[in-house]
Amino acid sequence: MSKVAFLGMGVMGYPMAGHIASAGHEVTVFNRTAAKAEAWATQHGGSVANTPAVAADGADFVFCCVGDDPDVLSVALGEDGAIPSMKSGAVFIDNSTVSADVAGQLYDAGKALGVRTLDAPVSGGQAGAENGKLTVMVGGDDTAFALALPLMECYGARVVHMGAAGKGQQAKMANQICIAGLVQALSEGLNFAMNVGLDTDKLLEAISGGAAQSWQMVNRGETMVKGEFDFGFAVDWMRKDLRICLEEAKRNGAELPVTEIVAGYYAEISAGGYGRNDTSSLIRRLRAF
Repeated sequence: MSKVAFLGMGVMGYPMAGHIASAGHEVTVFNRTAAKAEAWATQHGGSVANTPAVAADGADFVFCCVGDDPDVLSVALGEDGAIPSMKSGAVFIDNSTVSADVAGQLYDAGKALGVRTLDAPVSGGQAGAENGKLTVMVGGDDTAFALALPLMECYGARVVHMGAAGKGQQAKMANQICIAGLVQALSEGLNFAMNVGLDTDKLLEAISGGAAQSWQMVNRGETMVKGEFDFGFAVDWMRKDLRICLEEAKRNGAELPVTEIVAGYYAEISAGGYGRNDTSSLIRRLRAF
């Protein structure tokens, strides 16, 4: 069993850390809002640290799951950051969705201090985190991946090593690009069906077994029709992810015309006061829900 630190007790980090603790590892948690860390420790029997550096001190593995580039850099390398306090040979695993540039910064900083790093963003949403069924896309060295794999398998049903540092984040970008266009297409299809008076229950039964089938259709189609949008991954987080995708595309020359349009649609949803709705709320633009 390993000594583990987990930084970030949000809707993803809280259950992910819980799965690691349930596997028998000794887990210390940190969260900027201390009450969430204390609630986690009460539930799972772990410890609470008041800074990332204290949490990481002596840990074999340090996990991080926070919001955006500045948040990761703060908890990893800022004042009282985790990486400078980690022992040589320990592994820092960043499960946040951030830029590949940040992944590179963490890799370089860790290498200078003898700390291994992995960028390991996840997909599967809150339900996937709670059920331990996330997909994990990992960038970093082979040795670091091999060491951390048993820990990542505590919350990941599928853990794939994508390549060198930054490749995990780039894989997550591709994932979000695919989702953005898919949810917009699903929104348009369901709106069309409602406009022509189709029975949407029968429609979803029919087409979810064919070529149009997707996770979004199976898990969100019915609730989209009902105007229910309280199912985890929020619009404002998707906007952040798509911003990262578009910035990366500008650097590598990839064309993302649909992604750029859908990012604008999500901005409209957020401006309308629905930034905390889940991403399937794209249909709001078409239905005036």
